[in-house]
Amino acid sequence: MTTLALTGDSILQRRLLSKSDPVIKPLFDLIRGCDAGFTNLEVLPNDYRGDPAFDSGGSHFGAPSWVLDDLAEAGFGMFSTATNHTLDYSISGLEYTLDQLDKRGLCHAGAGRHLEEARRAAYLTTPNATIGMVACGSTYTKGQEAARQTAAMQGRPGLNPLWPDSTYEVTAEQMAVVKEMAEGLGLEKFRQLRIGTGFAFEAPEGIFPLNGMNFRVGEQTRHVRHPNPKDLAAIIRWVEEAKLASDIALVSIHAHEHANEKDQPADFIVEFAHAVIDAGADLVVGHGPHLLRGMEIYKGKPIFYSLGNFIGQNEMVRQLPGESYDRFRVDDQLTPTQLYKQRTLDDQKGFPSDERYWQTVVPICRFEDDTLVDVEVHPASLGLGEQRHRRGRPRLAQGAEAESILNRFSSLSNQFGSTLEAGDNCARAVL
Repeated sequence: MTTLALTGDSILQRRLLSKSDPVIKPLFDLIRGCDAGFTNLEVLPNDYRGDPAFDSGGSHFGAPSWVLDDLAEAGFGMFSTATNHTLDYSISGLEYTLDQLDKRGLCHAGAGRHLEEARRAAYLTTPNATIGMVACGSTYTKGQEAARQTAAMQGRPGLNPLWPDSTYEVTAEQMAVVKEMAEGLGLEKFRQLRIGTGFAFEAPEGIFPLNGMNFRVGEQTRHVRHPNPKDLAAIIRWVEEAKLASDIALVSIHAHEHANEKDQPADFIVEFAHAVIDAGADLVVGHGPHLLRGMEIYKGKPIFYSLGNFIGQNEMVRQLPGESYDRFRVDDQLTPTQLYKQRTLDDQKGFPSDERYWQTVVPICRFEDDTLVDVEVHPASLGLGEQRHRRGRPRLAQGAEAESILNRFSSLSNQFGSTLEAGDNCARAVL
């Protein structure tokens, strides 16, 4: 029997004290009791070294490198590093982060010094099983993805990309307006000029490009996204390798993209999850939007479309570059905590104003060989309502709050045909 504890985004900035803080210790004892614990490393443990990027993943999430030691002590041995914050401190900051992970011998996947390294599977060996992990991200600014090496040139450090190919379907009448806008603004003339000078190419038949967006005529107005076939094939190559070289193959995806509601994954995420399980993955763990999405049992394998925030200390970042002050339109003389306080209008908007960002679940998956035999779901609270420097620490939820979290997760999972059976402050998936 192999047990895996799964969590979402870990934004750790202060000492965790997972073994001595009585409020949070029971949850971390649960994680430490498993064969392996997985979390998404949503910060850069770079000691604030590197070159602050102009375009961060929302806020520059540097952190002390000792957060890795605290997370390891908390029971985590598997780390996803493919996030929209991977290059918050540019290539130099990412390289420092990778060095910190490597010198501690930690199992990590999703970012690398070139594309093949970022794509590559990582392995954690336990007494009961070897677990292979492939991690990728779909939410990033173009240029933050790792680049491949050639015979003549080194690659570029970055994350393992899963780019969503995007098309906007519009009615014939709407397409006429799109083309009129492109002509009137000079954008179509400029596009044709670029094609004529060899810096751009003709669009596929039926596609009309406009300023980076692809339009085509359809029966209704909608946004259609699919996993980029080249990225998907490259990721599947390493999923197949992970399955060959381990007992259990885990795939992690960091994806903010959503459907009609933020707690509903975009269609391409579902398509991707199904594809990697078809290729041999035993489970898929999603994160990114900082709130819960549902669980699906697909061909007997669990897919968690988002496990939300697990540790939420994003307001405790100690140092911020000038671009952060410019982005949030605040004076440089404000301290980081004052900046975040102003950004949220003293908790009236953003994360502190919505309890969904402060509630999560921790699934414990049990496998016999590579067959899923049990999914035990534990609700957790991040302490919304506590002081800024104390909230964000996860603890097992109890009573009415536990029931509320499990009911919401159950409702989100029902959308994928999955059912949970409630127990005493926990639930089990019906397999």
